[in-house]
Amino acid sequence: MTTRGMDYLEVQGLIVDFDGFKAVDDVDLTLIEGELHFLIGPNGAGKTTLVDALTGLVRGGGLARYDGHDLLAMKSHQIVRVGVGRTFQTATVFEHLSVLQNLDIAGGVHRSAWRLALPRRGVTESVEQALDTIGLSELRHRPAGVLAHGQKQWLEIGMLLVQDAKVMLLDEPVAGMSAEEREETGALLKRIGAERTIVVIEHDMEFVRQFADKVTVMHAGKVLTSGTVVEIQADARVQEVYLGRTADAVNADPVAVAAEAAGEEA
Repeated sequence: MTTRGMDYLEVQGLIVDFDGFKAVDDVDLTLIEGELHFLIGPNGAGKTTLVDALTGLVRGGGLARYDGHDLLAMKSHQIVRVGVGRTFQTATVFEHLSVLQNLDIAGGVHRSAWRLALPRRGVTESVEQALDTIGLSELRHRPAGVLAHGQKQWLEIGMLLVQDAKVMLLDEPVAGMSAEEREETGALLKRIGAERTIVVIEHDMEFVRQFADKVTVMHAGKVLTSGTVVEIQADARVQEVYLGRTADAVNADPVAVAAEAAGEEA
């Protein structure tokens, strides 16, 4: 049995303002260890901007506290060092380097400058564990550029593992994957999520239904509602936002409606 809630990231009153336009507007979130937390919403809802603020890529106001640190007051490299990592919609791996080299470089964030200059002897335990966890042990010497799309995403998650990221913010990790790859990715997130805080931005609503422990719906920079998939399905406000219907006139599945809306805006 998994014990949840031993650690968490607390976001309070988060605002990201671009010259008067509030891309993220007074957002409160509690992101808990052991819980697969999905962020959904139409394009422009503020999901990626929220993650950008938590990882130091854009300036945000408010509070984002993790392990005694306010992430909003830190630079990107400092945020990585305290255990918060992210992926992007397009995998950012070193394509000309091998899988093993990508993981070794990622692990360097916790090595001192003088140790980085030393020749590497063998494969570290953390890299071996990451290779096994992401299922790429047999491809360790393969250039990352020749990996299948899903394998590149798994490699990027492996790079977060060797960084010892306890908070992982994943931006559409299954976009463009086959059904089999999506299933394997969901299983991977379940395996690594027991002792981590994992947040997934996603438009694939079938993937959300299958793997989400908690879902937060964003709209126009704000949190519309949060809850389990079942609770989200029962919330008529979601359909009202996605299709402009009145709350008392809607009986369809809001998660299916979200998938339809996301497809229309892609």
